Amino acid sequence: MEDVMARKVLVLNRLYNPISVITARDAFVKLYCDIAEVVTVEAGSYINYNFDSWAEISDLRKQLEELGELDDVIYTERLTLIIPSVIRLIHYDRMPRSTLKLTRRNVYIRDNSTCQYCGKKLPTDKLNLDHVVPKSRGGKNTWENLVCSCFKCNGKKAGKLLDEAHMKLIKPALKPKYNPALKVHIASKRYEAWKDFISEAYWTVEIPEEA
Repeated sequence: MEDVMARKVLVLNRLYNPISVITARDAFVKLYCDIAEVVTVEAGSYINYNFDSWAEISDLRKQLEELGELDDVIYTERLTLIIPSVIRLIHYDRMPRSTLKLTRRNVYIRDNSTCQYCGKKLPTDKLNLDHVVPKSRGGKNTWENLVCSCFKCNGKKAGKLLDEAHMKLIKPALKPKYNPALKVHIASKRYEAWKDFISEAYWTVEIPEEA
C-alpha cells in the first residue's frame, strides 16, 4: 500500500517563492508547529490556512462529499486531513543559493528536444548541441550560445554565423529561471496546483549528468 504521507508538497518562502519539495509527513509537522501554513489559490487569490482551519476545511469537504479522486486524505481518531499541495513558511524569506548547471541534457530539456533552427522535435539521439556563435569565431559554452540542433541544420550552419548561413533561431536562447531545490519532475495531475507558483521552466528542467 502506498504511503500517502510520502506525497510531495511544494514549499514556498514567506514571499511565495518556491524553495523546496518535502514529504507530506514533514509538511504536517511544520503546520502543527505553526512554522508554516497551507496555501491554495481560489478565484485568483491566495487563501491561507493554519493547521486548525485546514483540519476544519478537510472535515467539511468530507461531510459535503467534495473530496476528489486526486485528494489524498489521512484519518485520525479526531481529525480528517487532506494532504496539502503547497505550504508557505511564515517567517522564512531566503532562497537557495544553488544555480542550474549548464549540461547537455539541461539544454535539451530547455529546448524541449526541438531543433532551434527548423523547429522539428526529435529523439535526443537525433540531436546535438550547436554553438550559435561558433567556437571558431569566439563563441563560448553559455546558456545564450548553446541550442538544440538536428544533424541537418547543424551541418548547414557549420562554422557560420546565423546571418551568413541565412538561418535564425525559433526563439532566443536563455538561461532557465529554475530553482534547483525543485528536483521533482512533475508529470501528474496530482501536482497541478504547483503551476500557480512555478513557471514552465521549473516544470521542464531537472538536474542531470554533466555535459
